[in-house]
This record gives sequence, structure tokens and C-alpha cells, in this order.
Amino acid sequence: MEWLSTLRKADPETYGIIKDELKRQREGLEMIPSENFTSLQVLEAIGSVLTNKYSEGYPGRRYYGGNQFIDKMETLAVDRAKKAFGVPYANVQPYSGSPANLAVYFAVCRPGDTIMGLNLSDGGHLTHGFKASLTGQVFNSVPYHVGKDGYIDIDEARRLAEENRPKLIWVGYTAYPREIPFEEFAKIADGVGAYLAADISHVSGLVVGGVHKSPVPYAHIVTTTTHKTLRGPRGAIIMVTEKGKAKDPDLPDKIDKVIIPGMQGGPHNHTTAGIAVALLEASKPEFAQYARQVVKNADALARSLMKNGLKLVTDGTQTHLILIDLTPFGKGTGIFVQDALDEAGITVNKNTIPNDPSNPFYPSGVRLGTPALTTRGMREKEMDLIGGLIAEVAKSVARYQLPERKEERSAYLRNFKNEIKADSELAQVRGKVLRLCEKFPLYPGMELP
Repeated sequence: MEWLSTLRKADPETYGIIKDELKRQREGLEMIPSENFTSLQVLEAIGSVLTNKYSEGYPGRRYYGGNQFIDKMETLAVDRAKKAFGVPYANVQPYSGSPANLAVYFAVCRPGDTIMGLNLSDGGHLTHGFKASLTGQVFNSVPYHVGKDGYIDIDEARRLAEENRPKLIWVGYTAYPREIPFEEFAKIADGVGAYLAADISHVSGLVVGGVHKSPVPYAHIVTTTTHKTLRGPRGAIIMVTEKGKAKDPDLPDKIDKVIIPGMQGGPHNHTTAGIAVALLEASKPEFAQYARQVVKNADALARSLMKNGLKLVTDGTQTHLILIDLTPFGKGTGIFVQDALDEAGITVNKNTIPNDPSNPFYPSGVRLGTPALTTRGMREKEMDLIGGLIAEVAKSVARYQLPERKEERSAYLRNFKNEIKADSELAQVRGKVLRLCEKFPLYPGMELP
């Protein structure tokens, strides 16, 4: 049966865009560490009739009628989340990770309270108190940092916590390639009476798969998106641990009330169904094997990159994520390597590195990872090949340097993008990427005429 056959007839323009995106995903290496490929079952669930129903409130406590089956769906997703992570409470209604984190703030803090999170350019997240985020404007944010070795400076975090007595401390990061030190931060938070919130959006699949330490024994609150290593739809979950309930027995109710009516209206029921399907998949032995392979692949890729002359933050990885330090090629060179790799069929994202000499708009690093490649079935042998291709592309554009004068940058980057479209070396890499992708087909049963 043709996939999207009805859409193809009714709206060929929209259908064509979707078809082009599927072709791009099939013919390239998707290496942004916050991206993955869901199963066909998840795709079917999020494209279901559940999207038609309004269901403000919670199971058994809806504002609208006709929710008897929506109640069953949400309860199923909640039960699977609680079982997967080993927690007594879970809320599966947050629309995405940022609203989930905002809900945590307003459940345990008041505007002006002091909070702590890892500095953005050191690998933290916008919603952990960065100045450009509402979280850094509504709350008094005191960021902690990594040291010169790229590892989190626990001593600095402890000192800052003791000096500032925060109400809330965040752990869990977006560009930190090492295991999250939950236990150390639990001691810091407990020492100053703070809530410890673990945002495990990047590593939740690794946690469920048993290849990353769980935050549940240490944190009071756990948040996660569901579309990264967990390999589900684009949604989020907020969880309260037994430790969190012991600190505040009303914490689950407070979070529920912040979500609805505090922040959101009706939940996205089709996403809830997709989350339930993904959590069922994550409970299988095959998922644990997948999680192990993600980490093995990341380690193999990191070793290949270093073998081929690239510098990595912390000289490697313990997770799914790698951060390349491009300062040996010049400051602000992440955009050149990202765009050149894109032209070669390898999708990564430019990213700041610790103590970046440039700025977030023109950072000096590139972030990449292995979840999506592992989903396609690639293993260590392919990672070694890919590492060589990435290094080849990075070195091929090392001659490009970001102009010091800001007014010169737009024209320089336009010229760069025009030149790489005709670059024969990138074209050769593109051919190798395409041949590799053909060996590991994506959604092979999905027909799009």
C-alpha cells in the first residue's frame, strides 16, 4: 500500500515536500544527536484519529465529554513511563521539553528565586537559566561551568550553591559528552536544601537501556523529551521520584496544576499515543541492545575522528554525543564545517564549545552523535569510515575563516556556500555517503511514488 496516498491526491504540494524530506533522510547521514528515526508504529500512532479529540484535564477529570478512550490512552502511557523509569508519578502531557522544564520552575519556584544550571556555552540548555531565555530573566540564574579539561567543575558548583542557596539546581545537558554526575549534584542540592531536577532529554533512552546511570535515586524531579535516544514522537514527560515526594508530598499535584490550567490547554493525544508505543518498544530486550550499540558507535566514531586529526572536547565520549573543537582551524569555524558536511550529505549542527573564542551565532564547534545511524543498523565499522569522511570535509574547508568585521560576514558566507556547491571533493564524499546509506535503508517498506 502506498504511504500517504490520500494526501498525494488531495494536496500534492504538501505531499511533495514530505517526499523530498524522506528522500533527504534516506540519502544522508543524520548525525544531530538530538534527532532519531521513530518506528513505523510510532508514525502510525501520531497520525491517528486521536488528534481529533480535545481532552483538557486528566483521566477521570476532563472538562469535555467523550474522553473514555483518551483516558485509557493517557493512563497507558503514564503507566509505561512509571515502569520504564521506576518512578511513582509521571505526566505525559507537556508539549515538548521546554514547556516541561518551565512547569518544573513554576511548581517549585517563584519569580526571582535563585536557580542553577550549566552555562549554555559549556553544554547546558537554554531553559536551565540562560540569559536569553525566560528562565534566565524571570529567575536569578547562577550558572556553573566546566573546567579546562571539559568536565563539569563540581567544586565550583558546590561553592556557588553554598554561596547562593538556590531553590532549584538543574543537571542534564545538551552538549556534554560525559556521563551526568547525578550523585555528586544530589549531595550539593541536599546540602543547601535545593530541589534537584534532572533533564535527561538526551540520555533517557540510554537510561532505560541500562547504559547510563539513572537519576531516579538522586533527583527529586526528572524531565525528558521523548524523541531523542528514546526514539519516540516529539513530546515530553515530567516525573517525580520517591525522593521528590518525600521532600514535598504535594509535588505531583503542583506539577499537574502548572501544566493544566497553568500553562497548557488540551494535550496532544496523538503524541501521547506515540509516547506509549515508544515506551513499549523501549521495554523490549532489543532496545537495550540498541542503547548499548549507540554508545559503542559513539566511542568508535570519536576514536576515528581523533585518529584522523580532529580535536574533541574531553577527548572522547561516554554517551551518544560528540563535540568537535574546531579552534585549530580558527575561531567561529563551526558554520563552515556544518554547511560543508551538509553539502556532502552529513547532517550535524554547529555548536559552542567551552570557553569558545567566538559567539553562539558563529561557534567554534560541531556537535554530532550516533542515535539515528544506530537505528539504521550501522555499527563500529561504519563509524570508522564516517569519522574519516567528516575529518576529510573539515580539513577541506579549513581555508575559510570568519571575517573579523561583522559587516563582511554575510557576503563572505554567501560566497562560501556558492563555492562548496561546486566543490569536487565534497561531491566525492557525497557519493560515498549515498552508497553507504543504500546499504542501510530507512523505512524500506514505505512506498512514495
